[in-house]
Amino acid sequence: MARRAAIGIIGCGVISDTYFKLAPLFKGVEIVACADIAPAYAKAKAEQFSVRALSVDEMLADAGIDAVINLTVPDAHYAVSLEALTAGKHVYSEKPLALTYKTAKKLVTEADKRGLKIGAAPDTFLGGGGQTARKLIDKGTIGEVVGGSAHVLSHGMEHWHPNPGFFFKPGAGPMFDIGPYYLTALVNLLGPVKTVAAMAKKSFPTRTVSAEGPMKGKQIKVTTPTTINGVLEFRSGAQVTIGTSWDVWKHGHANPIELYGTKGSMLVPDPNFFGGIVSCSDGDGDYVETDTASVAFGAGNWEGRPGTPKRSNYRMLGVADLIDAANKGREPRCSGRLAAHVVDIMESVLVSAADRSFVKVRSTTDRPAPLTAADVRRIAK
Repeated sequence: MARRAAIGIIGCGVISDTYFKLAPLFKGVEIVACADIAPAYAKAKAEQFSVRALSVDEMLADAGIDAVINLTVPDAHYAVSLEALTAGKHVYSEKPLALTYKTAKKLVTEADKRGLKIGAAPDTFLGGGGQTARKLIDKGTIGEVVGGSAHVLSHGMEHWHPNPGFFFKPGAGPMFDIGPYYLTALVNLLGPVKTVAAMAKKSFPTRTVSAEGPMKGKQIKVTTPTTINGVLEFRSGAQVTIGTSWDVWKHGHANPIELYGTKGSMLVPDPNFFGGIVSCSDGDGDYVETDTASVAFGAGNWEGRPGTPKRSNYRMLGVADLIDAANKGREPRCSGRLAAHVVDIMESVLVSAADRSFVKVRSTTDRPAPLTAADVRRIAK
């Protein structure tokens, strides 16, 4: 059996626990070290998960570490990923890949130049829900997709995250923070986006932190739009409306993504998660549900809030696929090119909103390859 790739995590915040806990589900990867700008954070995670605590420089200089997972705050993603590539490491970044398409494209170019793989979250579209929806789209179940809608609506992050300030800065907000889940899912299903039009606003100048922790009761400044409404024109011809907001207390949009085809309609499960139910109609007939719990990476395995069923959570799937791609000499499914295109879409949406104009998306990308049964056997334990 091939040696497992030694992985180092840079950034030991809240999300790092998920990567640590789920890494053992996959054959080809092993998290062996962690680092953080605050050494105490790295030390605590290292003790909790029995790995080495290193400085960032020590990690990048360690020839035994094959790849880095970049879990730093969004405005550090570009610099940290570039350092890791320069050090000869494969890179998998939390979303977004970078804050601008220009810098995201530079990372892809740098990886290509060095013969390395770069990828980025989200990998949720590789789960049972996203892959089942893709299979049904590709077989023509609802015909050619002509339209759709996507909604990302809540009242922000300050109610649960102990240090939510970065969520309200450029490079975050509901478009850059949650938007990648929805946009990546849509590109997986429909292909690349061609043109966007949008409007946006910043509804409140400050937010008050109500989550438990040292910041509870403190105000944080909002410096990025918190409500954005757009229209995406895909190269396929489909038009999808997207609404992202952290200014909404309650809404009635039960289905986060809906697609409308020439033969029927599809309800796509929440792209924040890996599983869910895909529902399709034949014309205006009743929806027929396909439960993806028995599909690869669709089963509930993650405890949610008390009283709620288990969610399907397989973060690290994108990392495992990236390492497999490096071994096989192929493009990762959560590729840097896909992630850079998503950054381009999001940046174009915000430019459109600021200028009140149509904006042509500069980049394009291929739809990621579907996840096959052979891939699953090779990657998953």
